Amino acid sequence: MIKNWVGAEKPQEEELKERLKAVEGRLAVQQMQIKEHKLPVIVLIEGWGAAGKGGTIGNIIRNIDPRFFKVVSYSEPTEEERRRPFLYRYFVNIPESGKFMFLDSGWADEVTRLRIQGKMGEEEYNGRIDSIKRFERQLTDNGYLVLKFFFNISKKEQKKRLEALEEKKDTAWRVSHYDKWQNKHYDDCVEVFDKYLNDTNVSGAPWYIIDAKDRKWAELQVLETMCSGIDIAMQNKSLAVPLLQNVFPLVKMPKLSEIPLDKVMTEEAYKTELDELQQRLNELHYRLYRKKIPVIIAYEGWDAAGKGGNIKRITGALDPRGYEVHPIASPEPHEKARHYLWRFWNRLPKTGHIAIFDRTWYGRVMVERLEGFCSTNDWQRAYNEINEFEKELSEWGAVIIKFWVQIDKDTQLQRFEERQNTPEKRWKITDEDWRNREKWDAYETAVNEMIQKTSTTYAPWHILESTDKKYARIKALKIVIEALEEALA
Repeated sequence: MIKNWVGAEKPQEEELKERLKAVEGRLAVQQMQIKEHKLPVIVLIEGWGAAGKGGTIGNIIRNIDPRFFKVVSYSEPTEEERRRPFLYRYFVNIPESGKFMFLDSGWADEVTRLRIQGKMGEEEYNGRIDSIKRFERQLTDNGYLVLKFFFNISKKEQKKRLEALEEKKDTAWRVSHYDKWQNKHYDDCVEVFDKYLNDTNVSGAPWYIIDAKDRKWAELQVLETMCSGIDIAMQNKSLAVPLLQNVFPLVKMPKLSEIPLDKVMTEEAYKTELDELQQRLNELHYRLYRKKIPVIIAYEGWDAAGKGGNIKRITGALDPRGYEVHPIASPEPHEKARHYLWRFWNRLPKTGHIAIFDRTWYGRVMVERLEGFCSTNDWQRAYNEINEFEKELSEWGAVIIKFWVQIDKDTQLQRFEERQNTPEKRWKITDEDWRNREKWDAYETAVNEMIQKTSTTYAPWHILESTDKKYARIKALKIVIEALEEALA
């Protein structure tokens, strides 16, 4: 894109001033409109060192109420960030609906920098490109406007600016070793930038190359593109998004009605196996930490199926410093105002740690689907989005274990009545539990579809027959141990 790029002709000074004034006024009006339309806007500004990225952001935000925007400047990932998935530090910073986020460099800079410096091979590069395209597409499919700008200047112009910055004590700190290295290897950088821009230039989030030789002209180009993009996004906000075909390998799964629930275990056998399995899991946990392997265990299942007790037997074998249990309830207002996976990205473990989710991102295709908390198009898209999310985690190196805790309708009724009639257990039963029970058949249909469409080879579903809780707990421990042993091998 850079190689063949021909920039627009810069207007005369008087026209430039008039257009800047007009577009600044337009943006001032639009900031209230995006709040009303609940449109989140991400503005990613990439480009050459000393091209004026930060200065342009500073000028743009002067026209926006400071309550409606956030500026994030990314440098090389910290040691802590390297223990998270590649996209983690970007996903957790996405804005709430109705607000702007401006990024002074981001995922493009991280990938191209490693590529330019020879620290990333072809295979890893291609994997990162796939991740970025999925990330940007998920954002735009879920109502985000993603605007990507590349600030372009010549080698001569960059050198002149770097020298000017270095001449003054107060600005010399702004020139990094990488900026000077970049100028020295300008032609090599052009090759990498050009390929990256071509590889990630998609219709939902295209690249805009900005002629950054003149700072006011660069600002005008960005502002006019931003305002045009906002107008189009507000017009298209209610349009349905085409569904993507599944491209991930699936594991054939039975329907819930086909699963026999006659599995039982004696108390004596249970205690013996529980002790042995917990001891083995404890040993594996320390090896996981030493080898820095992250683990994600996800629990879904019927109300009163025994998820809590099952989780307790897993955590009873773990070092409390190395795991966290996340009980997932209805999203808070600040969570509802973002991409539905945002609150789960925020809860991902570091390498060597274990995250256990009591309810998960699958609420999108169950509760949200059946209770009308999202559109039909939203939950139908979610199967593929979830497969992509779990693929990202798998490629990061995470062990993903997903449990559906299964009981029949009669067993649930028996447990509900026991809770209702036992004072110390009454807190466990709510009106919502009884209301959900009335929708058993609808939920069973949704769960069957969920399991069929999201049981992938890298994150398969495991059904825990839980009419006998003891049997389900032992089965879960065995599955976790087997998965960890495989990962550690």
